[in-house]
Amino acid sequence: MDKILVLDFGGQYNQLIARRVREHHVFAEIRSYKTSPDEIRAAGYSGILFTGGPNSVYDPASPHCDRELLSLGIPVLGICYGCQLLAWLEGGEVDSAGSISEYGRVELIRKKSPLFEGIPEKSTVWMSHTDYVKRVPDGFSVIGTTEHCPAAAIADEERRLYGVQFHPEVMHTEYGKTMLKNFLFTVCGCSGDWTMGDFVRSSVEKYRAGLAGKKVLCALSGGVDSSVAAVLLHRAVGDNLICVFVDHGLLRKDEGDIVEKTFREKFDMNIVRVNAGERFLSRLAGVTEPERKRKIIGEEFIRVFEEEAKRIGHVHVLVQGTIYPDVVESGFGDAAAIKSHHNVGGLPSVIDFDEIVEPLRLLFKDEVRAAGLELGIPYELVWRQPFPGPGLAIRVLGEITEEKLSTLRECDAIFREEITAAGLERETNQYFAVLTDSRTVGVMGDARTYGYTVALRAVSTDDFMTADWSRLPYEVLAKASNRITNEVRNVSRMVYDITSKPPATVEWE
Repeated sequence: MDKILVLDFGGQYNQLIARRVREHHVFAEIRSYKTSPDEIRAAGYSGILFTGGPNSVYDPASPHCDRELLSLGIPVLGICYGCQLLAWLEGGEVDSAGSISEYGRVELIRKKSPLFEGIPEKSTVWMSHTDYVKRVPDGFSVIGTTEHCPAAAIADEERRLYGVQFHPEVMHTEYGKTMLKNFLFTVCGCSGDWTMGDFVRSSVEKYRAGLAGKKVLCALSGGVDSSVAAVLLHRAVGDNLICVFVDHGLLRKDEGDIVEKTFREKFDMNIVRVNAGERFLSRLAGVTEPERKRKIIGEEFIRVFEEEAKRIGHVHVLVQGTIYPDVVESGFGDAAAIKSHHNVGGLPSVIDFDEIVEPLRLLFKDEVRAAGLELGIPYELVWRQPFPGPGLAIRVLGEITEEKLSTLRECDAIFREEITAAGLERETNQYFAVLTDSRTVGVMGDARTYGYTVALRAVSTDDFMTADWSRLPYEVLAKASNRITNEVRNVSRMVYDITSKPPATVEWE
């Protein structure tokens, strides 16, 4: 299997670069710029991508990799800061662009090069830089220019070293995917043979051999990460996997039953379901402050899981649904220790186990979903709507009661049904209902009512770091509103949230 190294210099698009490589069925992994040439040589990479970064290469405090990397015989493509670093390491000159810095869409004029094969002479690229390559190193030539950037793309094609000042990984660069494809296949000679089916098969074989005879424990929430991790491990170790599903009574309509039925009946998995709804509600009685709700639920989850784990007895392995963004954001080598406390709320410190297994730690979210489908997990679970750990507790504003939860479950189910009926479930990334703590006057028939105001929320986003409110068709909103006010008791008024993130968050609490 071919592997591409994405060398991280602190740029905001590092994960996106790795994802773009994987879209071409070439495996990519992100590692720190501090990774030594010996480690890189031993890993057998087919190519290296230098990422962007917020620094200036001529600043002594900026991140610099070992120049020896350029002498390993491995093709390199530097992007933005990575291009400037490549030039600087090779003896070129990098300087501030001053008043001619470029941001946004600009026109690139390219010259003939394997990197630009199949790309028109003029095309649109996305620039974002305050420095530029003022003088290219000896042995390099300019293969692309823009109006204000005389060395927008450079190359030493004999040594297969390339640099581009723009960002080919973003959608705004017109032929960015083609450029990356040319680098991967024409320059690096990759074969594009990495598939999710291969990943699943090799992972199952790896854990079947490595965990033979060991008892494995997994906290199953029904979310996509824990579901995929559980099914993958079950395929590897069978009945030696025990899944503990803590139903805190704050799930969506029928969700607990669906999760249990799917994994118990479809996959014949060993599941311990803990119905702890009354326990959680009693702890939450009278609590209205959002952060306090979260802390109570997190703490109680740990206690419930701990009690069940003690009944099970000693386990050898704890399974966590850590995915690649978690690993990268946790700071490379420290990821396992950080996530052992993050994913399951501190469980490693209170449960007797020998090791942690993170079967999805090399996958992005969309790849986790692909793995789930490969494993035969039903579509509705693989594409389950994102759901916060505290569940409906942070979508019921104010004090939480069973009556409020029941009302919200019905409203939320209707809204999701109408989104699906309109074929919009893949058009918007997250959608749900919120039961506000506000009551308003209404009229039903000839009678006055005084019911809750329910807010509908739908957002579109790539990464959930920022999000825009979804422009749902009026007829969809109208049908959802009409159904909810007619079918759900105690609801008098419907509103639609048209706030983006920022300034708001996706969730209301």
